[in-house]
Amino acid sequence: MKFVPHAYQRYCINRAITDDILGLFLDMGLGKTVIMLTAINDLKYNRFLVRKVLIVAPKKVAEATWQAEAKKWDHLKLLRIVTVLGTKQQRIRALNTPGDIYIINRDNVPFLVEYYRNAWPFDMVVLDESSSFKNPDAKRFKALKYVRPHIKRIVNLTGTPAPNGLIDIWAQIYLLDQGQRLGKTFSGFRSRYFERNDWQMKYIAKADAQQAIMEKISDICVSMKAEDYIELPDCVDVDHPVKLDAQAQKAYDKMEREMLLEIDENTIDAGSAAVLTGKLLQLCNGAVYCTDEVGNRKVVEIHNCKIEAFLELIEQLHGKPALVFYNFQHDLERIIKALNGSGLRVAQLTGPAEQQAWNNHELDVLLAHPASCAYGLNLQAGGNHVIWFGLNWSLELYQQAIARLHRQGQTEKVFNHRLVVVGGVDEDVINALADKEKTQERLMIALKARIEGVKANDKKGIA
Repeated sequence: MKFVPHAYQRYCINRAITDDILGLFLDMGLGKTVIMLTAINDLKYNRFLVRKVLIVAPKKVAEATWQAEAKKWDHLKLLRIVTVLGTKQQRIRALNTPGDIYIINRDNVPFLVEYYRNAWPFDMVVLDESSSFKNPDAKRFKALKYVRPHIKRIVNLTGTPAPNGLIDIWAQIYLLDQGQRLGKTFSGFRSRYFERNDWQMKYIAKADAQQAIMEKISDICVSMKAEDYIELPDCVDVDHPVKLDAQAQKAYDKMEREMLLEIDENTIDAGSAAVLTGKLLQLCNGAVYCTDEVGNRKVVEIHNCKIEAFLELIEQLHGKPALVFYNFQHDLERIIKALNGSGLRVAQLTGPAEQQAWNNHELDVLLAHPASCAYGLNLQAGGNHVIWFGLNWSLELYQQAIARLHRQGQTEKVFNHRLVVVGGVDEDVINALADKEKTQERLMIALKARIEGVKANDKKGIA
């Protein structure tokens, strides 16, 4: 696909090319991934200013998001991306694999710094969701601070640089300029711009703190809000690829193969296609319904990869409310369990009480089944982020669910987040939903192709 950048994207790309240190504070949906990859590609292959680039990201983002974006655009085909994840041996092997971009999750930064120490090989570092480096006492911050003098170029990427207030900004800016603008120490920064509130046991920003801080960092930071710069429709689809780990992929492949071998691709009809799609979607979500020896239905967990991706996405929203759609009862139960202890206000949509609480901004996460979101249900006052934990292949249910937020009275752009398992039937459903006139037909074709592929591999003896 050919990449034609919007004006604001061209500006950000040019800043990332010309500036050695840069904070790109871009709202979700503005395309920060393709912006950075385009800049890196130019720096590497046109200007020869970088050799090896390190991208630090949340785990599920590190697994698939950057890789998927690079494959999407024609101009990025030269970039060699190496994923540095897994066991210590796997990470070391990856680090010794020739590449242009190395992607690691943020929890492995201390390992990386210890591994290289003063032989740090990366001349450019990109911190995806740099707000995860906001704590100056965290090991990941201290590790990166240690090698910061060896880094020639560094970019901070986040939509919310100060999720808990201005006090979060110091550590992120320090990693950019090593204390030139906001001071060499966190304690000095805090005493200069904040006052301690003993009653609330926290620090409160002084009256002129925000303006003073912004003036000091404005030369190295670009801040863009979606409502000001985005040149996209009022409802923006944001796909989050979910890559299964090796164990999960093995279990998934085994169960998918068993399910597909039971179906004759020549006699498959709408009813059997719906049943099969439902089973495969359960697999993507991480758990399936099975029947035991005595005929009782039970839930078998296959993996937690989508749960992990979901939690990372919730974290990236930094407190913005999310309407979350699930497809199966076991999805609901697993999501609720995963959110326990998060401190978030979570509810399941069962009636008017939850609807009112959501619209009154009394909830952080509202869980709903698409079938429960009937025509006329108004949820647009409560937020502008939809998350599909589990996709629904019914175009009518899908469109009506999104319309709970994307409707008259909504004052912000709606972001429609979809968690999509790489190589799974999730991708087939996304493609089918995109072809609105032929959803059922597209899904049938995709299922037949999967069945044929499995049977062909089975004949070859490929498990």
